[in-house]
Amino acid sequence: MQQRPPTQLPAPIGFAHRGARAYAPENTLESFRLALQQGATGLESDVWVTADGVPVLDHDGIVRRSFGRGKPIAGVRRSELPEHIPSLAELLDQCGTEFDLSLDLKDPASGQRVVDIVSEVAPQMLTKVWLCAPVWETLLPLRGTGVRLVDSTRLGKLKDGPERRAATLHQHGIDAINLHHSDWNGGLVALFHRFERVAFGWDTQEPRIIAMALHMGLDGVYCDSPDQMMAVFAEMLGNTPPATASDA
Repeated sequence: MQQRPPTQLPAPIGFAHRGARAYAPENTLESFRLALQQGATGLESDVWVTADGVPVLDHDGIVRRSFGRGKPIAGVRRSELPEHIPSLAELLDQCGTEFDLSLDLKDPASGQRVVDIVSEVAPQMLTKVWLCAPVWETLLPLRGTGVRLVDSTRLGKLKDGPERRAATLHQHGIDAINLHHSDWNGGLVALFHRFERVAFGWDTQEPRIIAMALHMGLDGVYCDSPDQMMAVFAEMLGNTPPATASDA
């Protein structure tokens, strides 16, 4: 077990990106269940709201048709969606609440609807829900709801510079920043930690990249292969090794 720098969370989170998408259809209950079986401590998805106000989990937000153009989820009722697209309530019902949940907010209504559903179905999980947006200012109305708020961006887009951004996020109550793993280095992680902001790294697909991310002190990473991700966690943090894809 290797020594890690001080971090903002008791333990780093291993987010399964769209579930165990390396082994099962992404953003399906099958994929999410498999990810948890493989040891993932967090799940990740994109969230959209249907025409009748139901938060559902899908990547591009388009309902594909056999012929013709697809239709946006926002223009379709929940009952009209394909069976493989789960609702947020179904995820919590089928997979429980013993994990962190990272959701990319894909339309203006989705954040509050996520808060509403989690408050109704599993209020104890509110502090384990991380709501991500590429424009952090859009998260401000969600402060005080109990969920965690994440500035999801790239280092090159921080026109105010990383130190000013860290200070701004601290000032406005945005809990975390999520950058591509290639944007991070140990000094940058330490900078955001100095302002008590959680630091996540996405697209950590290879074991060596996951190991580097943990070594520099990132608080969470995102990966398509939860079994490989959690094997690195076990090696570096001394956790129990997860099930492999063949075991699941």
